Amino acid sequence: MSEMKNLGEMLRKAQEMQGKMGEMQEQLSRLEVDGVAGAGLVQVTLNGKSEMRDLKIDPSLMIVDEVEVLQDLIKAAHQDAKTKCEELVKEEMAKLTGGLPLPPGFSLPI
Repeated sequence: MSEMKNLGEMLRKAQEMQGKMGEMQEQLSRLEVDGVAGAGLVQVTLNGKSEMRDLKIDPSLMIVDEVEVLQDLIKAAHQDAKTKCEELVKEEMAKLTGGLPLPPGFSLPI
């Protein structure tokens, strides 16, 4: 009978964790992270699910002959925001799991 009680407790905890993960995903979709490049000339804003919410480009970068510079700055700003977003998700997940690391290969469905 003790094994059934343990199984029931494990299932209850798994359901709790699932509910908390759903709440966390909702919170992440509302958070915003900015990435910058070119000393702030390009700024990309992502939400916690890595979806782009905004892109700002300083007008001084609008030079036809230098489009490659602009493209590189946009990619760099996006990568900066993505790295910050991944750190944010990692921190939030650590709060949710009480600091226990996720198994290798496991990631949030975001």
